[in-house]
Amino acid sequence: MSTTAGTSPGNLPIDDASAVPSRRPGRRTLLIGLGIVALIVAAVWLGRWWTVGRFIETTDDAYLQADSVTVAPKVAGYVTEVYVADNQVVKPGDPLVHLDARQYQVALDQALATVDARNADIARAQAEIKQQQANIEQAQAQQQVARVSARHASDEVQRYAPLVATGAETSERLAELTSTRDQAAATLTANAAAVDAARTQIASTNAQLAQARAQLEAAQASAQQSRLDLENTVVRSVLGGKIGDRSVRVGQYVQPGTRMLTVVPVQSTYLEANFKETQIGHMHVGQPVEMHIDALPGQTLHGVVDSFSPGTGSQFALLPPENATGNFTKIVQRVPVRIRIDTGPETRSVLLPGLSVNVEVDTRSARERDQRIEAENHRG
Repeated sequence: MSTTAGTSPGNLPIDDASAVPSRRPGRRTLLIGLGIVALIVAAVWLGRWWTVGRFIETTDDAYLQADSVTVAPKVAGYVTEVYVADNQVVKPGDPLVHLDARQYQVALDQALATVDARNADIARAQAEIKQQQANIEQAQAQQQVARVSARHASDEVQRYAPLVATGAETSERLAELTSTRDQAAATLTANAAAVDAARTQIASTNAQLAQARAQLEAAQASAQQSRLDLENTVVRSVLGGKIGDRSVRVGQYVQPGTRMLTVVPVQSTYLEANFKETQIGHMHVGQPVEMHIDALPGQTLHGVVDSFSPGTGSQFALLPPENATGNFTKIVQRVPVRIRIDTGPETRSVLLPGLSVNVEVDTRSARERDQRIEAENHRG
């Protein structure tokens, strides 16, 4: 049997054999095209990194924060009412918890009674002072009468003494006048002493009045403290926010400082990002920030760098490191950076303290500052 003219020695059709070389240029073109596309993508990425990417500092060690306030009573007592529920929104000044106020009302009533008693003491002292002033005036009048009588008696003695010497008057008459003069002098001395005693008495009464006024001030201070204690039986919120971590219950006995609940100002949430010390060299306040929150997938929030912590996180730890003791291993430190979030109330209502955030800080604006620092170093 003869060989068919349309087959090759490798038992392949002649048409198929000639088709294999014709496909190779198409593959080569495709590979060249892919290579060109890859080069373009790499060039674009490199250009993007050179102009933007190398100035972006990122971290995932960032969490939303809020300056929460722990609510505790200032006075001790049993809880009679709890006005708020978990997660309830409150405004500044809203009542949160009410304590049994009966003992504090009694203390206030007693303090007010003491104030009234001290006012009565002052009124009595003032009345005594008026009486003592009248006594002084009376004693001075009696002293003036005694002085006139003593002067008259002395004049009489001087007038009758020559008459007795000449025998015109008897010696008995002179003795009588002398006795009257001495009695008048004694009466004048007694009246002078009475005036001094009255003045001393009014000085003593003035001292009692000053003491009564001091006691009144002490009683008023005690009454004010009792009034404050009574007012503090109603625990109020000092800021607006949401109620969290509520552990207080009706009938519970609480003491000053007992943690009852927490008010979280969710409307004032901010971001605290912990950047490595090698990342903050080009950061400064006011730089733009992009944030990606795990709770809002696909959403990009914006903000600005607000402030930097005055020290690394380890410096404010409960047990700060003592690097000068023992062996030393260098560890890259982290610096807390506060970031202000620029968003509306609708989005802010979803931002809860503690949520994780990925942060990107654009540090391109720091190039001019770095150039100035470098120039200063060269001049130095």
